[in-house]
Amino acid sequence: VQLQASGGGLVQTGGSLRLSCAASGRTFSGVTLAWFRQASGKEREFVAHISWNGADQYYSASVKGRFTISRDNAKNTWYLEMNSLKPEDTAIYFCAAPSGYGSYYSASEVRAYDYWGQGTLVTVSS
Repeated sequence: VQLQASGGGLVQTGGSLRLSCAASGRTFSGVTLAWFRQASGKEREFVAHISWNGADQYYSASVKGRFTISRDNAKNTWYLEMNSLKPEDTAIYFCAAPSGYGSYYSASEVRAYDYWGQGTLVTVSS
């Protein structure tokens, strides 16, 4: 199983980026999928997750209203649309997927996920 994250880059404050995570090796159409980020010197933190059918999304308070998570089950791919970017959004962004259909952990926790993309760097300049 591989998760390939892409779409990161350098953008000015107020700009936009769209991240993609393409999965291969198995299908993730029936599970919650997520994005996390990790800034330099900090722990990995939750950004957003989306239910198996895309009907429900949940965001961290720091990105709510600016970021949108979506998915295309036919393509086994999920996305993170990031608008109104701020310097504090600078981080490596990781896509994540669980191995099963249920978890003891909240979907906002790192330990709920078993598969991780390699990360894509987002840098927001002031």
